[in-house]
Amino acid sequence: MKSHVLCLDEPFRSLWSAGDPFAAVETLAGEVFRELEARRTLRTEIAGRGYFVKIHRGVGWAEIVKNLLRLRLPVLGAENEWRAIRRLRELGVDTMRPVAFGRRGENPARQLSFIVTEELAPTVSLEDFCAAWPASPPAVGLKRALLDRVAEMARLMHTGGVNHRDFYLCHFLLHLDPPPTAERLRLSLIDLHRAQVRANTPRRWRDKDLAALHFSALDIGLTQRDLLRFLKAYFCRPLRLVLCQEARLLAELSSEAQRLQARYVRKLARGEMT
Repeated sequence: MKSHVLCLDEPFRSLWSAGDPFAAVETLAGEVFRELEARRTLRTEIAGRGYFVKIHRGVGWAEIVKNLLRLRLPVLGAENEWRAIRRLRELGVDTMRPVAFGRRGENPARQLSFIVTEELAPTVSLEDFCAAWPASPPAVGLKRALLDRVAEMARLMHTGGVNHRDFYLCHFLLHLDPPPTAERLRLSLIDLHRAQVRANTPRRWRDKDLAALHFSALDIGLTQRDLLRFLKAYFCRPLRLVLCQEARLLAELSSEAQRLQARYVRKLARGEMT
């Protein structure tokens, strides 16, 4: 692995041509969404256009060892998101457009990296868009179109070797210009910093993504018919075969949703939800 990687598109190619991009990215100002010792996320504007910036400053050996002891691969920096975005775009899954990426350093615990993506606007997350559905159901055609599109994106992602690891409705952005209809809608998948990219997605990680998606959709008023429609679209097989061949997955969805709900409640009690 090269110790230094830099990929710049406009406007950052011109903006940073005379200096050190790793120093320049730290000077970008704007609305800060997350500020930790090892990671910073903010929105900035350049020439009237919005961009999201994620800066990773190295997680430290303690974090790496903690993840390895839990049999989890640690997220070392921005490269995870960079690789996942590129793969999704190759697969035809709408996502962010990266305009700058850099990684510097051989020591994995102190590696510096960043990624800048174009802002997707105007958009609304599916979590917010669907929040009112229990009291005010959407048009049937629009709901079915959204179910089919989410299922298609999930299928393309998983068959293409990507699993998200935070596969919730809040990470699907629905584009609002033009206004979405059953015949014309666009969804983009975001927040890929924990994503894993392989030649093939292991069934375990596929099922974890589907369980997370199921959990995040529990309170939006979906019917059993809606869930069956999603499964048919995701697996691209007759429903009777899906119900037979994926019986283990269907049995695990409910128990995994309960586990995620319990974890959510614990985080809420500790004040970790922002």
